[in-house]
Amino acid sequence: MTVLSIDIETYSDIDLKKSGVYRYAESENFNVLLFGYAFDDEPVTVIDLASGEKLPAEVEAAISAKTVIKTAFNANFERTCLAKYFNKPMPPEQWQCTQVLALTLGLPQSLEEVGKALGLTQNKQKSSNGAALIRFFSVPQKRKATEVEGSLFKGPKQYRNLPTDHPEKWAQFKAYCAQDVEAERAIREQLIKISSINEFERHLWCIDQKINDYGVEVDQALVRHAIRCDRNYQKRLEAEAFELTNLDNPKSVSQLKAWLFETEGMEVESLNKDTVPSLLKQINNTKVQRVLEIRQELAKTSVKKYEAMARSVCRDSRVRGLFQYYGANRSGRWAGRLVQVQNLPQNKLKDLDLARQLLRGGDYEALELLFDSVPDVLSQLIRTAIIAGESKRFIVADFSAIEARIIAWLAEEKWRMEVFRSHGKIYEASASRMFKVPIEEITKDNPLRQKGKIAELALGYGGNVGALKNMGALKMGLTEDELPDLVKTWRAANPKITSLWWEVEEAAMAAIQDGWETSLRYDRLVFNCQSGFLFITLPSGRRMAYVRPRIEKDLRFGKPIITYEGYEQGKWSRIQTYGPKLVENIVQGIARDCLATALTRLDAAGYRIVMHVHDEVVLEVPNGQSSLDEVCSIMSQPISWAPGLPLPADGYETYYYRKE
Repeated sequence: MTVLSIDIETYSDIDLKKSGVYRYAESENFNVLLFGYAFDDEPVTVIDLASGEKLPAEVEAAISAKTVIKTAFNANFERTCLAKYFNKPMPPEQWQCTQVLALTLGLPQSLEEVGKALGLTQNKQKSSNGAALIRFFSVPQKRKATEVEGSLFKGPKQYRNLPTDHPEKWAQFKAYCAQDVEAERAIREQLIKISSINEFERHLWCIDQKINDYGVEVDQALVRHAIRCDRNYQKRLEAEAFELTNLDNPKSVSQLKAWLFETEGMEVESLNKDTVPSLLKQINNTKVQRVLEIRQELAKTSVKKYEAMARSVCRDSRVRGLFQYYGANRSGRWAGRLVQVQNLPQNKLKDLDLARQLLRGGDYEALELLFDSVPDVLSQLIRTAIIAGESKRFIVADFSAIEARIIAWLAEEKWRMEVFRSHGKIYEASASRMFKVPIEEITKDNPLRQKGKIAELALGYGGNVGALKNMGALKMGLTEDELPDLVKTWRAANPKITSLWWEVEEAAMAAIQDGWETSLRYDRLVFNCQSGFLFITLPSGRRMAYVRPRIEKDLRFGKPIITYEGYEQGKWSRIQTYGPKLVENIVQGIARDCLATALTRLDAAGYRIVMHVHDEVVLEVPNGQSSLDEVCSIMSQPISWAPGLPLPADGYETYYYRKE
């Protein structure tokens, strides 16, 4: 099929990064400025739409033709913008995304960084001056206060840089657009020699695009009141803190530390959420206690997700573009965007409905009177701002303990599989096996259950004492002295999982060092190196990729260790890994593929998927149609490539999103 490579440059008065492409393209001031394209291997052409040029008829026809594949780097942007510009649908089935191809190979998310990572020649890489040109032509310019005939200029606060005003820079902008087409095409041509997106993943990406296109409705009244309530509450607390301390800025940590020393003779290193509670126990001065309580309350206050909803919501009250396909390089899981629904706070309020009604109605006084902490209530109500459309409801269903099930299945830890095929109480069963106590004695109040739970949460991927501490073991009442034995006991109870860690490490090292293709667990996992990548083929047939793997000497322990190139702490660098971490990637990758299978089945059954969070799906369903049982039945069907893996689904129905 003919391939049409596309890159466009656009203008909008909406902030793209903060509000997302759907809100960006919806603005009345949105426009496409430049349209760069190339058919197959033909030279790149740039059409200057902003200066009145028109797209050739063959290009406009190709954009809608089923027989022409449209490609772009981050094709969601081009699809969404061109759908708005031409006022016609841009079906994802006709598009391919080069960014997705790069992500499946563990490469960076930006066009510029992919080119650098691949070592493309300069004429095939993205131009480095593009960001400055985009800021110059594609976003509104803030006008500085300038004197005009002795008085401040009182015209519009913003203006645009137009092509006619800056012809030299505009010529550079056109060249930049052409270079982007060259870079995208060069990257795609190089990557498809190494790997390609199979039909299942292509179909899955199309489903992902439809989920992002459709979006999810938000309760704008609730969002507005949450932001207003938080602002009013903060002002009151800050005013009270100012009255008590007489500080210029009572929120300033340095000023508050100095005030504590002057008032109480107390030197404190930190005033974070972990240290303030212990300080409160040490102080008897009621005024100082109240100041610290205010500090504690202000630290809890965060309405960033409400603000993200308000910024990105479209005219029809729906927020779109919440998911990044293949956002997690190794596992292939989705990443959250804009509102970040992947990490919403839990809600455990008993009177959730009441709190929601009070906030939505703007009754802030009653909210404060009936609930202990306004910031905590606002945090717990964030999920409930996501609502089903009129005459519809959500069906929310998820897989139970999916990672624990997968690692047991993969390692063939039989006692765990028996648990998951029967009662499913893995915390109790784990404690029973670890401490040689009948499972009937491991009740919810039994301290052994807590030990079993923390061990299950922290130790499955090679975790040690540090992992137990990070998971909150000491806060749960365990002592420092207990932790080493807890690690040993859990590993002794799970010998096949422990063995799997090191089998995976050995197989990966053999593939990297000797070039051997190695299979594990009846070919469920296959390790091999090709074209500078370590590939781990999962049971589904999907390959996880590690860029430029090497075996190096670990300077701390003096033993060989695997390294590869990837993102760590916001930069592209060389990363160390080892058996348990690889197992974590593998298990999360398999869990992702289980969710992907469920999404395709639910889509085929006609369900409208509006969200998916980790191993949970959220469907928007008309009232009176379908049921939770039907959805769970579809999700729980056996998966052909995972024989014997028990994956029951459970859930609930609701008119607003929440966590049961």
